Amino acid sequence: MSTTTVYVIAGVAFLGSWLVKRWLAGTYARWSRVPHTHGITGAQAAAAILQKNGVTNVRIEPVRGRLTDHYDPQKDILRLSATNYGGASVAAVAVSAHEAGHAMQDASNDPRLRLRRYLVPLAAFGSRIGPIIVMAGLFTGSDAILRVGAFLLAGMVVFQLATLPVEFNASRRAMRSLRELGFTDPEQEDGTRMVLRAAAFTYVAAAATSIAYFATLFAGTRRRSI
Repeated sequence: MSTTTVYVIAGVAFLGSWLVKRWLAGTYARWSRVPHTHGITGAQAAAAILQKNGVTNVRIEPVRGRLTDHYDPQKDILRLSATNYGGASVAAVAVSAHEAGHAMQDASNDPRLRLRRYLVPLAAFGSRIGPIIVMAGLFTGSDAILRVGAFLLAGMVVFQLATLPVEFNASRRAMRSLRELGFTDPEQEDGTRMVLRAAAFTYVAAAATSIAYFATLFAGTRRRSI
C-alpha cells in the first residue's frame, strides 16, 4: 500500500470519527428531549436491570459531567451523569441500561470484559509513554525513535479493538433487559436502539482514529527512509 493511500485512508478515518461524534451528540440530544413512556429515570432503569439479573453488589451513584457514565469494576459502582441518573428521558434510560450491561458482564465473568481488563496496563503504558517517544522522534528527526513511539501507541489500538465487542455486547444486554422488563414500546424502541447504537459506534470511531494515527506515523517514517 502506497504512502499516499495510507494518508487518504487516515483522512477518511479522522473525518468519519468526527461525524460519528456529531451523530452521537445529535442522537443523544434528540432523545433526551423525549420523556420515557414509563416515566422511569436512568437510575431506576439500571437498578431494575441489575435486580432482575441477580446483580446485588453494585452501587449506583451520580457523577459530574456530561456523558461521563461508566461502570467501575474495581469498586462495583455504576456511575451515571446527573442528567441520566435523574433524567426520565429515552436517552437517559438507554445510556443507563448500557452501563448496567457492563455490570452484568462483570457479574457473569464475561471473557470479552476480562480480555479488555488484561489489556488496560498495556494501553495505559502506551498512551502515557508513546506520545513522549513520538515527540522525541520528531524533535531529533530519528525514524527509529518515532517507530518505537508508534508501536507503543499500538497498545492503545489493540485495547480499543478489544473494547468493541464489549461495548456492542453491553448494548445488546441492555436492549434485551429493557424488553424483558417491559420498559420499551414500539414508539420508543427505535429511539432506544438509536442511542445504544450511537454510543457503541463512538468506540468504533475511536479505534479507527487510533489506527489512522498509527498508520500515518508509520507511513511518515517509511516515506523518509525511501
